[in-house]
Amino acid sequence: MALTKNDIVSRIHELGFTKKKSIDIVESLLEIIKSTLEEDDDVLISGFGKFCIKNKNKRRGRNPATGDDLILRERKVVTFKCSGKLRNKINNQD
Repeated sequence: MALTKNDIVSRIHELGFTKKKSIDIVESLLEIIKSTLEEDDDVLISGFGKFCIKNKNKRRGRNPATGDDLILRERKVVTFKCSGKLRNKINNQD
């Protein structure tokens, strides 16, 4: 089961913040991350990981439904690389 934005708000609310303040905290954090990525800057959160923008070149692709060839345009994608600490925690290697 995935952790949703509403789940994060609920967990912050459990720390003693009002529901409105919890929503504002989560929304503000996500807006900061989005605006930083829009400016082509990386977001590094120590002990968690790094969000980066990668440029994808134009390339040939195929529509899997029809089998038609097409050209995929250049685009940017967001990638995430977890920190060593997070990777170790996930793999129970504390």
